[in-house]
Amino acid sequence: MTLAFDVARVRALYPALADGDAYLDGAAGTQVPFAVIEAIAAAYRAGIGNLGGAFAASGRSDDLVAAARAALADLVGGTAEGVVFGPSATELAYRVSAALSRQWTAGDDIVVSRLDHDSNIRPWIQAAARAGVLVRWAEADLATGELPAEQYADLIGPRTRLVAVTAASNAIGTRPDVASIAASAHAMGALCYVDGVHATPHLPVDVAALAADFYATSAYKWSGPHLAAVVAPPGLLETVWPDKLAPSANEVPWRFERGTLPFADLAGVSAAVDHLAGLASGDLDPGATRRDRVIVSMTRVEEYEAALFARLLDGLAGMSRVTLYGKAAHRAPTAFFNVEGVAPRAVAAHLAARGVNVWDGDNYAYELCTALGLEPDGAVRAGLVHYNDDSDVSRLLTAVADLAA
Repeated sequence: MTLAFDVARVRALYPALADGDAYLDGAAGTQVPFAVIEAIAAAYRAGIGNLGGAFAASGRSDDLVAAARAALADLVGGTAEGVVFGPSATELAYRVSAALSRQWTAGDDIVVSRLDHDSNIRPWIQAAARAGVLVRWAEADLATGELPAEQYADLIGPRTRLVAVTAASNAIGTRPDVASIAASAHAMGALCYVDGVHATPHLPVDVAALAADFYATSAYKWSGPHLAAVVAPPGLLETVWPDKLAPSANEVPWRFERGTLPFADLAGVSAAVDHLAGLASGDLDPGATRRDRVIVSMTRVEEYEAALFARLLDGLAGMSRVTLYGKAAHRAPTAFFNVEGVAPRAVAAHLAARGVNVWDGDNYAYELCTALGLEPDGAVRAGLVHYNDDSDVSRLLTAVADLAA
């Protein structure tokens, strides 16, 4: 089987790339392919209504929701009945933390990590404060950017109720050993909530292999619309009761979804998963499932991005005035760096003037940036996704070299 990855073909699927900019800002949100745009427009053209009605437009919305749950499950290896949709990963973390923390009592504890995006830290420690629960911190190795899994043996105990950890740092890319961390949590009867927002666009995800009890992901990070999902075993969701309106459904996953879902955007979710499944799976048997195609395509995406990222890192590392943060052995293709004597915003503005889009600041990796001594300005973040190519990397390196020579 040939795992072809034709980046020129992939780039042609994205209308926004026609403006000529090098979009290295994908860690904050990707561009959207024609297929997703058309799927959303088609849902509106066909006519949609709220759920549960006796008329055809309502039935179309029912179908869009069911299709999006199935697509999301195929993307990460979960089950459709365990897919909860919401407006953002942050909002969903707040919903789940508020519901789970009702089961916590004084003397319990939770474990969070300094490596995480604040959306997988603040909701948990705020819930812990309300419940009178102790917060324990897993620390990142600031020299390497690793999150040593061994420390969790000392952090997790018989009163630990939850361990929150990222599958990939949105700042420095580190991919911790989530399966090992989750195993430590489960050995003590704790749940593991995994922030997969930054990991999902870059590799094949299997929530069962990760042993994640909850797995969060945001569609706009993998070429979809602006909404998010948490995936969990339906049986686990049955044990959790969030705040909800009296007439809204009591069944899972519905009881976690407040208000009306964005039905047309859910059409875009299904189209985005289909898009990812078709990136590099053309040689699979015609009878292959969408899940099979996702695994093949995302495996090839991981390989392609890793090779491109190696060139980006080598180029930045060769500049004497550039400081790179993080050098984990396993990482998503995200570079976090500073140029000596130049503020991160000034670097970003310099690159923007040359048609290179990057982010600056802490990118909500607040605890990590504080530990690194980078607050309040943070650093510059350049992230690769599957539609980036050699020319994007060349333009970045040339523009940074102008400042760092």
